[in-house]
Amino acid sequence: MSGCSASEAMRFGWPEGVTPEAEDMRHLWTWSVIAALVMGIIVWALTFWTISFHRRKGTGKLSADEEFPRQTAYNVPLELTYTAIPFVIIAVLFYFTIIVQNSVEAKKSDPKVVVDITAFQWNWKFGYRTVEMGNGQKYEGFLRNGSPYEEQLPRENKEGEEVPLPANGRDDDIRNYLKFDRIETVGTSDEIPVLVLPVGERIEFEQASADVIHSFWVPEFLFKRDVMPFPKQNHTDNRWQVSSIDRPGAFVGRCAEMCGTYHSMMNFEVRAVSKEKFDTYISYRAANPTATNAQALQNICETPVSITTHPFDTRRSTDGTTTPQTNGDANNTSIPGCTVGAQQ
Repeated sequence: MSGCSASEAMRFGWPEGVTPEAEDMRHLWTWSVIAALVMGIIVWALTFWTISFHRRKGTGKLSADEEFPRQTAYNVPLELTYTAIPFVIIAVLFYFTIIVQNSVEAKKSDPKVVVDITAFQWNWKFGYRTVEMGNGQKYEGFLRNGSPYEEQLPRENKEGEEVPLPANGRDDDIRNYLKFDRIETVGTSDEIPVLVLPVGERIEFEQASADVIHSFWVPEFLFKRDVMPFPKQNHTDNRWQVSSIDRPGAFVGRCAEMCGTYHSMMNFEVRAVSKEKFDTYISYRAANPTATNAQALQNICETPVSITTHPFDTRRSTDGTTTPQTNGDANNTSIPGCTVGAQQ
């Protein structure tokens, strides 16, 4: 208890989210804990009442009638009540759980932003398929479906025999579920990918893996979903939405599924910005296809690199400039004294 702040205690330890879905889950958790505490108090009260008022008193001998308190075994109305009450409690909890689950998993047909997520060992690629701009125009960024290994040249072993490509040499076309967009951000070993998203807009994510099972997890979303290869063959729902991100800021993202040697380094960052900044960001990247994501972030006066997580190697730096404490404020990612769109 001493490790909790007042706000955390009021949430009964539930993390603070940044989406309406996360808030719905918090309400469910809070009232579930309250219901559990009420039941606990009743059970504790009955227990202490029993051991306090039905214990052996004194040292004298008791008659047979005084040996045990009045028994209520085979009291049909009482036993029916004891059976019915748990069923009512479970039914109420089940009802509200389904309501919240349906809200969290709801998908509407008019998301303002559609993001393609591709997970691979051991990083992330983010692409913008469609964006509804503030001026009413719609940006269409989808390029093609395809395989990440299409441009990989065949390899040969020492005997001159061709070595099969990934997927055990199966036809690369089997990976035509992967999306390629005109505007993409790809993480590397030296740079954490930053996924820029607008606040106050419905956003849809479609995710897929190029190799093994990964998991897309942003703790502040209070939501995670496994990123599967071959989603159709695996009968998985690889689309999900958030109705909005409630505030600007930087939020760390992680792979939450053990996916191999460098799983722990497979991090990313969600950078939530105002709608105006986001539209400027998309316009800049569309007009400057060779510009880096860092340059586009600087153009909207945002810190150009991740401030919530770091590439693994930079943590070993001895110059003191790449530690998490000196990388920036996750709640204020704007560059002071900067003019949005100055580079356009």
